[in-house]
Amino acid sequence: MSTPYPFTAIVGQDDLRLGLLLNAVSPAVGGVLVRGEKGTAKSTAVRALAALMPEVSVVPGCRFSCDPASPDPACPDGPHADAAGVSRAARTVELPVGASEDRLVGALDIERALSEGVKAFEPGLLADAHRGILYVDEVNLLHDHLVDLLLDAAAMGASYVEREGVSVRHAARFLLVGTMNPEEGELRPQLLDRFGLTVEVSASRDTDERVEVVRRRLAYDDDPGGFAARWAEEEGALRERIAAARALLPRVVLGDGVLRQIAAVCAGFEVDGMRADIVMARTATALAAWAGREEVTAGDVRRAALLALPHRRRRNPFDAPGLDEEKLDRTLDEAAGQDGGPGDDEPDPEPDPGPDGGGGGGGGVPPQGDGPDRTAPGDDTPSPAPEDTPSRAPEGESGAPGRPAGGEQRPVASAEPFRTKTLSVPGLGEGAAGRRSRARTEHGRTTGARRPEGALTKLHLAATVRAAAPHQRARGRTGRGLVVRRDDLRQATREGREGNLVLFVVDASGSMAARQRMSAVKGAVLSLLLDAYQRRDKVGLVTFRGKEAEVALPPTSSVEAAAARLESLPTGGRTPLAAGLLKAHDVLRVERLRDPSRRPLLVVVTDGRATGGPEPVALAGRAGRLHRSEGTAAVVVDCESGYVRLGLAGELARELGGTAVTLDELRADSIAGLVKDVTAAGRAA
Repeated sequence: MSTPYPFTAIVGQDDLRLGLLLNAVSPAVGGVLVRGEKGTAKSTAVRALAALMPEVSVVPGCRFSCDPASPDPACPDGPHADAAGVSRAARTVELPVGASEDRLVGALDIERALSEGVKAFEPGLLADAHRGILYVDEVNLLHDHLVDLLLDAAAMGASYVEREGVSVRHAARFLLVGTMNPEEGELRPQLLDRFGLTVEVSASRDTDERVEVVRRRLAYDDDPGGFAARWAEEEGALRERIAAARALLPRVVLGDGVLRQIAAVCAGFEVDGMRADIVMARTATALAAWAGREEVTAGDVRRAALLALPHRRRRNPFDAPGLDEEKLDRTLDEAAGQDGGPGDDEPDPEPDPGPDGGGGGGGGVPPQGDGPDRTAPGDDTPSPAPEDTPSRAPEGESGAPGRPAGGEQRPVASAEPFRTKTLSVPGLGEGAAGRRSRARTEHGRTTGARRPEGALTKLHLAATVRAAAPHQRARGRTGRGLVVRRDDLRQATREGREGNLVLFVVDASGSMAARQRMSAVKGAVLSLLLDAYQRRDKVGLVTFRGKEAEVALPPTSSVEAAAARLESLPTGGRTPLAAGLLKAHDVLRVERLRDPSRRPLLVVVTDGRATGGPEPVALAGRAGRLHRSEGTAAVVVDCESGYVRLGLAGELARELGGTAVTLDELRADSIAGLVKDVTAAGRAA
């Protein structure tokens, strides 16, 4: 086993270290979510924490790490009557992103359960992590149903496995640590709420600190054992401090005044539910114990709020986690003044003692503004730009005063998003679990049965009985039980929903440049992005204007990045529609090689005009037919406005083999219908 990097040798990252240590002192805090860019010691810190955890006493031979002092009465390996315990180090169990449900919670041997009536259970990672650390790297990329199972077990302290009437339960109490890079997509707000604390990490911009990081890392890589030995004394001291804080924790007093401050802060920041209040109380108590005090202070409450509230402030997926520290201080002062409790002048609790003695800042991030004001259609705006025509001014000349050269206009804010109709890909897919299009999935309604390919995961009981019934006399059945063999077992086939790759192709040319019109278009795309977030899709963004098209955002799970690129999108110039469609074809071709099971949905947002270059309309038609020939599902959002409409977007939709919808029809409350399915490629126009 390799020597882990010493926890006390980590340079900086005070909030990260404090969040981990508070959970080591009080696992009831509920774990910690570490958000930050790659290469910021997230994984290193988590793995190093295991060496500081106290040893655990377990029942010999118990696969579920039962405590001999109070064994789990429902342990599948029990009962453990008067078992002598053995000590071992606390485990750190890593949950890979591609893990299956059976690998996480364990699996039952269905064949033995049916034929022998025994609960033959193979424990999963939740059992391995009991009384230790469960580490989930890239938790935002984990399938939603696995995250639900994981967080349910963490909240209840137990894991339940149900298979066709056979049930197994075992204890599963662990310190949950998740890490994620926000650029790769966010967790849903309801899942974020299940993590007790969150910390933001980033690489230091201080030259001396970066030099020290490199120096220590190189020394560790050259001689891990020798490097760890040089930090052994600091590691031992920190281990003793954790043990002392754990022993002190039950004696820490959480006064009524402090509780009122906690409630006032959670109410003042309009946090949903009561979990935040409970987590803050537990965190503040752990902070006091960590500082060696038996009473919680206002400083503990403030620090607890900075760790426990930022990720609970998100109202939609485009909001960045954050906390207004000035508002926090005012709320604490007001609550202290009303109650006469401890004031805000209490010293902040001492942060975790790093080797360089630095103290950490708050666990939150700088306050986030509400962003630019959104411009709704109908607001007072500058006069719209003329739409591009063959007689327009040559590209490169200056336009109206205040407008950049080349006909380009400054970005306009989007209108308020709205709830959209469901756009789905026809047919039955087999992609990643999501909420958009029909697909064969591990979860969903049962539609049939088949012979299992490999391990049986979802038993179709009726089909299994039907397969075994004709052979009972030949197998010598004499009792009441059914004689079941491996060949009789049938796997249930299920139909659910999958996530798709939604590729937006947005017209940013001069014909779209009227400010009210582009604001409405951006609002529609933002609405579709919000819908893609809720349906677990990947998204990409291609824009076209002037003489070319560009990939503004390669396919990603981060709809936040797509929304940011959309807000900064300038407009102006000619309309190279064919270039946009061909660029989208290149993007989809590459994505089919990377993830062939994820079906694409092409969303073209345009008025259908095509200008610039020889035969622009004919070239755009050929590009559309290229998508149709490859079976790409497509929808055209018709942005044409005014009383006189040319119907060019509808013609483009026919070339793509898809459907055209207007901006008004895109709204879910439109009378045009409840759902607009994208037609299959190749359907007759």
